Amino acid sequence: MRRVTVWYDGACPLCIREIALMRRLDCRDAVSFIDISVPAASCPLDRQLMLSRFHASVNGDIYTGAAAFAAMWRVIPVLRPIGHLARIPAVLRILEALYIQFLKIRPHIRKRFKPAD
Repeated sequence: MRRVTVWYDGACPLCIREIALMRRLDCRDAVSFIDISVPAASCPLDRQLMLSRFHASVNGDIYTGAAAFAAMWRVIPVLRPIGHLARIPAVLRILEALYIQFLKIRPHIRKRFKPAD
């Protein structure tokens, strides 16, 4: 079984919820989740770059954006079909275009998920 490493922003309430869902769906424990909001966390790339986009690694290859999501989905049984569908270049291009649009509105969505002070 392939293992996937995912780096995420543990200071982002939206990201925390998404990662919590992925952990629940990862019934085979195939994904290692690394919170890079913690200064001691190891980052294979520039930390700010990794905080700005989703990154995942499979067998030493690092993916970003929609390709990173697809890599993670392929090892989570319930999401595997979507991950395999994303291997089709046209589908991956569409998913990446949607991801780029999401990144534009992410700061506004993030505000909605901020914990109450």
